[in-house]
Amino acid sequence: MNIFESFRIALRALNANKVRSILTMLGVIIGVAAVILLVAIGTGVQKEVTGSIEGLGSNLVFAFPGNIEESGAGGPGGTITKQFTIEDADLIDRRLGPDEIVVPVIQAAATLKVGNREMRTTVAAGNEYSGEVFAADYVDGRGYRRSEVQAASRVVILGSRVRDQLFPLRDPIGETVDVNGQRFTVIGHVASQGGSLTGDQDNQVFMPVTTAQRLLGTTDISIIIIKAADPENVNSVQAQVERILKPRFGEEFSVFTQAQTLGILSDLLGTLTVMLAGIAGISLLVGGIGIMNIMLVSVSERTREIGIRKAVGAKTYDILSQFVIEAVMLSVAGGVIGIVLGWVGSAALSTVVPTEITPWAVALAFLFSAGVGIFFGVYPAYRASRLDPIEALRYE
Repeated sequence: MNIFESFRIALRALNANKVRSILTMLGVIIGVAAVILLVAIGTGVQKEVTGSIEGLGSNLVFAFPGNIEESGAGGPGGTITKQFTIEDADLIDRRLGPDEIVVPVIQAAATLKVGNREMRTTVAAGNEYSGEVFAADYVDGRGYRRSEVQAASRVVILGSRVRDQLFPLRDPIGETVDVNGQRFTVIGHVASQGGSLTGDQDNQVFMPVTTAQRLLGTTDISIIIIKAADPENVNSVQAQVERILKPRFGEEFSVFTQAQTLGILSDLLGTLTVMLAGIAGISLLVGGIGIMNIMLVSVSERTREIGIRKAVGAKTYDILSQFVIEAVMLSVAGGVIGIVLGWVGSAALSTVVPTEITPWAVALAFLFSAGVGIFFGVYPAYRASRLDPIEALRYE
């Protein structure tokens, strides 16, 4: 019996149990779709965040509290023993001189409320130079002034998603919004900007750093961002900032250039993407076990058929190839359907989160699904091929 005849018999066997075949493929379909979808989300977020940081220019330096490189402080599970304050940012500003721009940044969760509309968001606070560093694109209104920073004025600028949710049908300029129960006046709103080092800017509200300190009851700041006047001086500015902070913080701080920060973020987001793909890949293993179970049941159900085929001359290879082909057809068909669903799901989610389909994820998911069929189909096929024809014919 040639390979084409084996394919025909395998296809007829699967077609005879359509519902069971579809249910068997379900694990592979879900696994492949999940791998493609989660990798697309991870890749899309990584590209948008890194793209936003690159869009700020190549002359930024970031100072973080805690030694991130050595102890992981500031990252997941890290511990920060000394926090930055505005005085540290002012010291850096004075020492560097007027050519460089220094922006102290605070980030914290907040609850916004306008009438009966309420949402959770993030406060991102800076000084009057924030717009120059982050290249804010104002749809309407303005940024906060130096006098408003000095007076800790209750003024806010809305990200695009915050504006759309709280003021969907009217211009927010001059309106008031409650931030953690305190009233603020809206002085501007910005165009959609996506992700950046400070998170999803569309889902943020921006206010003076001194105002945020009063609102949150703290004197700490999250990070200090320095914009060098000349991109060629970035490394020199980094070294100066390290010398300025060392007497007060010792080794308990980290200073990175934009290129270094991009590298750290890319590594972190890339690791998370691989982890997400690995978690989704568990579904493929479960699907493979499902295929093996169903094929074992199929061997038991078709014992007499196998006995008859071997009695009329079918070889061990013929039986083996038939059952392997059935398992591979189930997994490959599931893989193809999973790819389509993953692609469609990625396109649908792109309106909510950034997604990007990567060819390697599609190829990996498909090859893995085919491999699952071969790996988990071999044992049932081997068991079927080793049946004794006399015993198989007696099987009830």
